[in-house]
Amino acid sequence: MCGGCVETEYPSRGNTCLENGSFLLNYVGCVESVRFPHPQVVESEVSLQGGDPCESLVFVPDVCKNCHHMIARHEYTFSVVDDYQEYTMLCLLCGRAEDSISILPDDPRQAAPLF
Repeated sequence: MCGGCVETEYPSRGNTCLENGSFLLNYVGCVESVRFPHPQVVESEVSLQGGDPCESLVFVPDVCKNCHHMIARHEYTFSVVDDYQEYTMLCLLCGRAEDSISILPDDPRQAAPLF
């Protein structure tokens, strides 16, 4: 992975977890080919952690279209924990983020207090 191709390494993205794509506002250009081609996403690698089909880890490398220099490796995880879907993203280019969404119709964390 290359820190010279990005403006900020691992920027905080709050709860915006993207399975794939590129955060082009953070992309400076390829330092190897000295150009500004958009990163190209090559085939992703999906693996299960612990054999549980509800947990997955996806690696999506972003490479330069011209010289195939690896700009970043996008890591995205998804799992179901209790009654919540848990998402995480870690990428030099796209940043880092975490999110948790209830699988119930009404999220108990969002319930208004009665008193």
